[in-house]
Amino acid sequence: MTAVLADLPLLTPVTDEDLALAAHEVRVHAPELWTHGQACRSERVPCPCRLARWAHATIHAAGLAEEQLGEPA
Repeated sequence: MTAVLADLPLLTPVTDEDLALAAHEVRVHAPELWTHGQACRSERVPCPCRLARWAHATIHAAGLAEEQLGEPA
């Protein structure tokens, strides 16, 4: 069961496709305030969810901050 709950692997070097997917997932899996506290907007699990953690780690591994990615065109 531990393997199922473990974080997703971080692939290095980070490709442009990885970075684009990570930027999308940061937006989709953003925290939202619910009556029970912060939860992932997409999965309704405590925030940050596994995919959000992977996305943030991928962006940081590329040497960027989320603010540098901007909004999609």
